[in-house]
Amino acid sequence: MTEKNTDAKRRRALVTGASGDIGAAICTALADAGCVVHAQAHTNRARAQVVVDSVRARGGEAEVVVFDIADAVATRAAIEGMLASGTIDILVHNAGIHDDAPLAGMSDAQWHRVIDVSLHGFFHATQPLLLPMARAKFGRIVAVSSVAAQLGNRGQVNYAAAKSALHGAAKSLAREMASRGVTVNVIAPGVIAGRLSDAAFDEAQIRQFVPAGRAGRPEEVAAAIAFLCSDAAGYVNGQVIGVNGAMA
Repeated sequence: MTEKNTDAKRRRALVTGASGDIGAAICTALADAGCVVHAQAHTNRARAQVVVDSVRARGGEAEVVVFDIADAVATRAAIEGMLASGTIDILVHNAGIHDDAPLAGMSDAQWHRVIDVSLHGFFHATQPLLLPMARAKFGRIVAVSSVAAQLGNRGQVNYAAAKSALHGAAKSLAREMASRGVTVNVIAPGVIAGRLSDAAFDEAQIRQFVPAGRAGRPEEVAAAIAFLCSDAAGYVNGQVIGVNGAMA
Protein backbone atom coordinates (compact mmCIF):
# COMPACT_ATOMS: atom_id res chain seq x y z
CA MET A 1 0.00 0.00 0.00
CA THR A 2 1.60 3.21 -1.12
CA GLU A 3 -0.94 5.52 0.46
CA LYS A 4 -3.45 5.39 3.23
CA ASN A 5 -6.84 3.88 2.55
CA THR A 6 -9.25 6.77 2.88
CA ASP A 7 -12.43 4.74 2.41
CA ALA A 8 -15.16 5.30 4.99
CA LYS A 9 -14.73 1.64 5.93
CA ARG A 10 -11.16 1.06 7.02
CA ARG A 11 -9.87 -2.31 5.91
CA ARG A 12 -9.15 -4.85 8.60
CA ALA A 13 -6.05 -7.01 8.46
CA LEU A 14 -5.22 -10.15 10.42
CA VAL A 15 -1.49 -10.77 10.72
CA THR A 16 -0.49 -14.13 12.17
CA GLY A 17 2.88 -14.47 13.86
CA ALA A 18 2.81 -10.78 14.69
CA SER A 19 5.24 -10.96 17.60
CA GLY A 20 8.38 -11.57 15.51
CA ASP A 21 10.56 -9.05 13.72
CA ILE A 22 8.93 -9.53 10.31
CA GLY A 23 5.46 -9.72 11.84
CA ALA A 24 6.02 -6.42 13.64
CA ALA A 25 7.12 -4.74 10.42
CA ILE A 26 4.07 -6.10 8.57
CA CYS A 27 1.71 -4.78 11.23
CA THR A 28 3.37 -1.37 11.09
CA ALA A 29 3.27 -1.16 7.29
CA LEU A 30 -0.39 -2.14 7.08
CA ALA A 31 -1.36 0.24 9.88
CA ASP A 32 0.57 3.04 8.18
CA ALA A 33 -1.48 2.32 5.06
CA GLY A 34 -4.68 2.86 7.02
CA CYS A 35 -5.66 -0.67 8.02
CA VAL A 36 -7.03 -1.74 11.36
CA VAL A 37 -4.57 -4.46 12.37
CA HIS A 38 -5.35 -7.58 14.38
CA ALA A 39 -1.96 -8.83 15.57
CA GLN A 40 -2.10 -12.55 16.33
CA ALA A 41 0.15 -14.17 18.88
CA HIS A 42 0.19 -17.40 20.82
CA THR A 43 3.00 -17.76 23.35
CA ASN A 44 4.48 -14.27 22.84
CA ARG A 45 1.57 -12.06 23.74
CA ALA A 46 3.79 -9.52 25.48
CA ARG A 47 5.90 -8.98 22.34
CA ALA A 48 2.75 -8.63 20.24
CA GLN A 49 1.47 -6.02 22.67
CA VAL A 50 4.69 -4.06 22.17
CA VAL A 51 3.98 -4.12 18.41
CA VAL A 52 0.42 -2.92 18.95
CA ASP A 53 1.56 -0.16 21.32
CA SER A 54 4.07 1.00 18.71
CA VAL A 55 1.38 1.07 16.01
CA ARG A 56 -0.91 3.09 18.26
CA ALA A 57 1.90 5.51 19.08
CA ARG A 58 2.21 6.18 15.34
CA GLY A 59 -1.50 6.99 15.15
CA GLY A 60 -2.63 3.60 13.88
CA GLU A 61 -5.31 1.25 15.13
CA ALA A 62 -4.38 -2.24 16.30
CA GLU A 63 -5.18 -4.92 18.83
CA VAL A 64 -3.66 -8.21 19.98
CA VAL A 65 -5.59 -11.40 19.35
CA VAL A 66 -4.35 -14.52 21.08
CA PHE A 67 -4.92 -18.03 19.77
CA ASP A 68 -2.95 -21.07 18.66
CA ILE A 69 -2.87 -21.10 14.85
CA ALA A 70 -2.20 -24.85 14.94
CA ASP A 71 -5.46 -25.45 16.82
CA ALA A 72 -8.32 -25.57 14.31
CA VAL A 73 -11.09 -25.09 16.87
CA ALA A 74 -9.40 -22.20 18.67
CA THR A 75 -8.52 -20.45 15.41
CA ARG A 76 -12.03 -20.73 14.01
CA ALA A 77 -13.54 -19.43 17.24
CA ALA A 78 -11.19 -16.44 17.29
CA ILE A 79 -11.81 -15.60 13.65
CA GLU A 80 -15.57 -15.96 13.97
CA GLY A 81 -15.38 -13.53 16.87
CA MET A 82 -13.56 -11.02 14.66
CA LEU A 83 -15.98 -11.56 11.79
CA ALA A 84 -18.90 -10.73 14.06
CA SER A 85 -17.89 -7.08 13.79
CA GLY A 86 -17.23 -7.12 10.04
CA THR A 87 -15.22 -8.64 7.23
CA ILE A 88 -11.52 -9.29 7.56
CA ASP A 89 -10.28 -7.89 4.27
CA ILE A 90 -6.60 -8.90 4.50
CA LEU A 91 -4.85 -11.97 5.87
CA VAL A 92 -1.09 -12.17 6.14
CA HIS A 93 -0.14 -15.66 7.30
CA ASN A 94 3.29 -14.99 8.72
CA ALA A 95 3.26 -17.58 11.52
CA GLY A 96 5.98 -20.17 11.25
CA ILE A 97 8.52 -21.94 13.43
CA HIS A 98 11.86 -23.71 13.11
CA ASP A 99 12.62 -27.03 14.75
CA ASP A 100 15.72 -28.08 12.86
CA ALA A 101 17.39 -31.48 12.64
CA PRO A 102 18.68 -33.79 9.89
CA LEU A 103 15.74 -35.84 8.69
CA ALA A 104 17.48 -39.08 9.74
CA GLY A 105 17.35 -37.89 13.33
CA MET A 106 14.14 -35.84 13.23
CA SER A 107 11.38 -36.81 15.64
CA ASP A 108 7.72 -37.10 14.76
CA ALA A 109 7.06 -34.15 17.05
CA GLN A 110 9.57 -31.94 15.20
CA TRP A 111 8.03 -32.80 11.83
CA HIS A 112 4.43 -32.29 12.86
CA ARG A 113 5.00 -29.14 14.93
CA VAL A 114 6.51 -27.24 12.02
CA ILE A 115 3.93 -28.48 9.51
CA ASP A 116 1.09 -27.70 11.93
CA VAL A 117 1.99 -24.04 12.34
CA SER A 118 2.99 -23.09 8.79
CA LEU A 119 0.77 -25.28 6.62
CA HIS A 120 -2.18 -26.36 8.73
CA GLY A 121 -2.18 -22.87 10.22
CA PHE A 122 -2.65 -21.45 6.72
CA PHE A 123 -5.78 -23.56 6.26
CA HIS A 124 -7.10 -22.77 9.73
CA ALA A 125 -6.74 -19.01 9.24
CA THR A 126 -7.71 -18.77 5.58
CA GLN A 127 -10.71 -21.06 5.19
CA PRO A 128 -13.14 -19.13 7.47
CA LEU A 129 -12.33 -15.86 5.70
CA LEU A 130 -12.94 -16.93 2.11
CA LEU A 131 -16.73 -16.73 1.84
CA PRO A 132 -16.89 -13.31 3.57
CA MET A 133 -14.18 -12.05 1.22
CA ALA A 134 -16.05 -13.48 -1.78
CA ARG A 135 -19.26 -11.76 -0.70
CA ALA A 136 -17.40 -8.48 -0.30
CA LYS A 137 -15.72 -9.00 -3.69
CA PHE A 138 -12.40 -8.02 -2.18
CA GLY A 139 -9.70 -9.89 -0.35
CA ARG A 140 -5.95 -10.01 -0.03
CA ILE A 141 -4.18 -13.12 1.25
CA VAL A 142 -0.41 -13.26 1.55
CA ALA A 143 1.49 -16.27 2.89
CA VAL A 144 5.03 -15.76 4.13
CA SER A 145 7.30 -18.56 2.95
CA SER A 146 11.10 -18.73 2.83
CA VAL A 147 14.00 -18.98 0.44
CA ALA A 148 14.48 -22.43 2.02
CA ALA A 149 11.36 -23.52 0.14
CA GLN A 150 13.00 -22.53 -3.14
CA LEU A 151 16.56 -23.73 -2.53
CA GLY A 152 16.27 -26.30 0.24
CA ASN A 153 18.41 -26.17 3.35
CA ARG A 154 20.19 -28.84 5.33
CA GLY A 155 18.46 -29.63 8.60
CA GLN A 156 15.22 -28.00 7.49
CA VAL A 157 13.35 -30.67 5.56
CA ASN A 158 10.29 -30.06 7.75
CA TYR A 159 10.47 -26.28 7.40
CA ALA A 160 11.13 -26.33 3.64
CA ALA A 161 8.31 -28.84 3.14
CA ALA A 162 5.85 -26.70 5.06
CA LYS A 163 6.82 -23.47 3.33
CA SER A 164 6.98 -24.89 -0.20
CA ALA A 165 3.52 -26.39 0.30
CA LEU A 166 2.25 -22.83 0.74
CA HIS A 167 3.39 -22.09 -2.83
CA GLY A 168 1.11 -24.72 -4.32
CA ALA A 169 -1.72 -23.84 -1.97
CA ALA A 170 -1.55 -20.15 -2.88
CA LYS A 171 -1.41 -20.79 -6.62
CA SER A 172 -4.41 -23.11 -6.43
CA LEU A 173 -6.44 -20.86 -4.15
CA ALA A 174 -5.71 -17.87 -6.39
CA ARG A 175 -7.38 -19.72 -9.26
CA GLU A 176 -10.39 -20.49 -7.08
CA MET A 177 -10.88 -16.94 -5.81
CA ALA A 178 -9.65 -14.62 -8.58
CA SER A 179 -13.08 -14.01 -10.08
CA ARG A 180 -14.29 -12.76 -6.70
CA GLY A 181 -11.68 -10.04 -6.37
CA VAL A 182 -9.51 -12.03 -3.98
CA THR A 183 -5.77 -12.34 -4.57
CA VAL A 184 -3.50 -14.94 -3.01
CA ASN A 185 0.27 -14.55 -3.16
CA VAL A 186 3.43 -15.68 -1.41
CA ILE A 187 6.42 -13.69 -0.23
CA ALA A 188 9.58 -15.77 0.24
CA PRO A 189 12.18 -13.88 2.31
CA GLY A 190 15.83 -14.77 2.44
CA VAL A 191 18.13 -13.86 5.32
CA ILE A 192 16.38 -11.06 7.18
CA ALA A 193 17.97 -9.18 10.06
CA GLY A 194 16.41 -9.93 13.41
CA ARG A 195 16.68 -12.09 16.49
CA LEU A 196 16.84 -15.42 14.64
CA SER A 197 19.23 -14.55 11.81
CA ASP A 198 21.49 -12.46 14.04
CA ALA A 199 22.00 -15.50 16.26
CA ALA A 200 22.63 -17.83 13.30
CA PHE A 201 24.93 -15.81 11.00
CA ASP A 202 27.66 -13.21 11.25
CA GLU A 203 28.26 -10.52 8.64
CA ALA A 204 31.07 -12.44 6.95
CA GLN A 205 28.85 -15.49 6.44
CA ILE A 206 26.06 -13.36 5.04
CA ARG A 207 28.41 -11.67 2.56
CA GLN A 208 29.52 -15.11 1.41
CA PHE A 209 26.15 -16.61 0.53
CA VAL A 210 23.90 -13.60 -0.12
CA PRO A 211 24.73 -11.97 -3.48
CA ALA A 212 23.52 -8.61 -2.18
CA GLY A 213 26.17 -8.86 0.54
CA ARG A 214 23.85 -8.05 3.40
CA ALA A 215 20.82 -9.25 5.31
CA GLY A 216 17.48 -7.82 4.33
CA ARG A 217 15.48 -5.61 6.63
CA PRO A 218 12.05 -6.62 7.98
CA GLU A 219 10.70 -3.39 6.52
CA GLU A 220 11.72 -4.52 3.03
CA VAL A 221 9.64 -7.67 3.41
CA ALA A 222 6.76 -5.67 4.85
CA ALA A 223 6.83 -3.19 1.96
CA ALA A 224 6.38 -5.99 -0.57
CA ILE A 225 3.51 -7.42 1.45
CA ALA A 226 1.84 -4.04 1.85
CA PHE A 227 1.92 -3.60 -1.92
CA LEU A 228 0.33 -7.01 -2.47
CA CYS A 229 -2.42 -6.01 -0.04
CA SER A 230 -3.18 -2.77 -1.88
CA ASP A 231 -5.70 -1.92 -4.58
CA ALA A 232 -2.79 -1.40 -6.97
CA ALA A 233 -1.92 -5.11 -6.78
CA GLY A 234 -5.34 -6.39 -7.83
CA TYR A 235 -3.93 -8.13 -10.93
CA VAL A 236 -0.96 -9.70 -9.12
CA ASN A 237 -2.27 -13.11 -8.19
CA GLY A 238 -0.93 -16.59 -7.59
CA GLN A 239 2.69 -15.41 -7.45
CA VAL A 240 5.71 -16.38 -5.35
CA ILE A 241 7.88 -13.30 -4.90
CA GLY A 242 11.33 -13.53 -3.39
CA VAL A 243 12.76 -10.85 -1.11
CA ASN A 244 16.17 -12.42 -0.79
CA GLY A 245 18.98 -10.29 -2.20
CA ALA A 246 19.28 -12.55 -5.29
CA MET A 247 19.75 -15.77 -3.32
CA ALA A 248 17.13 -17.46 -5.54
